[in-house]
Amino acid sequence: MKKIIRNRIKCNLCGDIIESKSRHNFVKCKCGCCFVDGGLDYLRRGYTNSIDDYEEMSEFESE
Repeated sequence: MKKIIRNRIKCNLCGDIIESKSRHNFVKCKCGCCFVDGGLDYLRRGYTNSIDDYEEMSEFESE
């Protein structure tokens, strides 16, 4: 099982790197195209056009 140590993505439209740092910490990029949520508890992503709107940048460690 993997443990989340960083929950973040990079928006491919505006270049923002956004990170959720705690549970229910919903963060949008500056252009509003994508969001990240969940902190170190879960990964939740959202996008406007397609999954190609963002680049996954989360980090994990094995338990």
